[in-house]
Amino acid sequence: MEENLSNEIDIRRAKIEELKKMGELPFKDRFERTCTIQEAREKIGEKVKIAGRIVFRRIMGKFGFCQIRDIYERIQISVGRNEFSEEDYNFYKKMIDIGDFIGVEGEVYQTQTGEVTVKAEKITLLSKTLRPLPEKFHGIVDTEIKYRQRYLDLITNEDSRKIFLTRSKVVSFVRKFLEENGFIEVETPILQTSVSGASAKPFFTHHNALDLQCNLRIAFECALKECICAGIDRVFELGKDFRNEGMDPAHLQEFTQVEWYASYWNFEDNIKFFKKFLTELMKACFGTTKVVYQEQEIDFGKEWDEIDYVARMRELLGCDFLEIEDLNQLKKIAVDRKLFTYADLEECKSVRTLIDYIYKRKIRANIVNPTILYNYPASLKPLARRNDKNSKIVDVFQIVVGGQELVNAYSELVDPIIQRKTLEDQLKEKAAGDEETMDVDEDFLLAMEHGMPPISGLGFGIDRFLMFAFDCANIRDVVLFPLMK
Repeated sequence: MEENLSNEIDIRRAKIEELKKMGELPFKDRFERTCTIQEAREKIGEKVKIAGRIVFRRIMGKFGFCQIRDIYERIQISVGRNEFSEEDYNFYKKMIDIGDFIGVEGEVYQTQTGEVTVKAEKITLLSKTLRPLPEKFHGIVDTEIKYRQRYLDLITNEDSRKIFLTRSKVVSFVRKFLEENGFIEVETPILQTSVSGASAKPFFTHHNALDLQCNLRIAFECALKECICAGIDRVFELGKDFRNEGMDPAHLQEFTQVEWYASYWNFEDNIKFFKKFLTELMKACFGTTKVVYQEQEIDFGKEWDEIDYVARMRELLGCDFLEIEDLNQLKKIAVDRKLFTYADLEECKSVRTLIDYIYKRKIRANIVNPTILYNYPASLKPLARRNDKNSKIVDVFQIVVGGQELVNAYSELVDPIIQRKTLEDQLKEKAAGDEETMDVDEDFLLAMEHGMPPISGLGFGIDRFLMFAFDCANIRDVVLFPLMK
């Protein structure tokens, strides 16, 4: 296989050299198009000048067909000896290959079978390729090649083209919808000097000029709430976060999400807003509120189920776990209830991480349809507002679908005294070996001490959502260039 590829590359190199000797540039600097391929398909009977990559070619003596395409569309080109001089026709046959970029001039017509076609009167070689396209034009099957050489996947795979074109529409919709509802987009630092905004293990790096230990952000939250402090009543950011955690089919260390924050809202206001947002997004980008994920139909347009997190955990553990502060005691309860073995729980270094571990495997994993989970333990959400009736519970909701969290949102904690204590408690957990804790972010606390209004914020994962929308078992299928080992 490698030998055949090497021979093909040598043949194409030789063609490039021959083109140069002929005085023909194998790599042109431009081509004057009159329309795109997509537009040309609507111009039956008109002359056009279009360009694209050859993805198919068949020559039958003095006549032949090829197809050119771009990310949006393809079109057939008919190439006949009657429209070309012998020299030009031989040039097309011998010097142009599948994979090359060409410019085509000619009239658009329909064949007897209804295929929209351009009758080529002139073909210009625009860019010569050294390597051939994959042989299986129906798409690349090897996932290693798909992820490492996404350009080949997009050239040959209609499903992949659909995913990434729709992803672009989704991102555009998010911005448009939020702006139309009074939100302002801002950009906050990726390089930070404290780990804040979520419970996650960060990536660290060193800033040479300032001689500072920095981390890549794990969330936008704290900086966006500082914008609220500045008077931006509704603010959002859409971009990348980085979490140095384990890889699996539903997680990547670099991921895309949108976070928004609204002054004077509580988490119930955000639930209503998110439902409207998601329904309109589905209709605008997919034409329906229904998706099929792992052979199960999920309808985001129906009434969503609701689960009281604390109540469900009490049922599982058979006790009021909120009153337990000893890690070993809670582990014993989980083992005695035959939920897990001690070996299963070895990685849990704090009560907080143990509670989250139990929830993810015994509650979240069993949820299929869109479900709102509310009433979270305060220990899990150091930045969330404590419930007025029970300070051990926070005003939080999450949307879970197909066993995965799609949305994390809550009424924000704006009391600087309580906030300092929750962050200091995180330091104690870090000292006990928990690597997924936040630092005491003094800049954030300083802003909070200057006063913040009531706030509700929400984080929505773009990658995770697209997994559901396109029934992808691996999150890498919806990320253009996932990091590979």
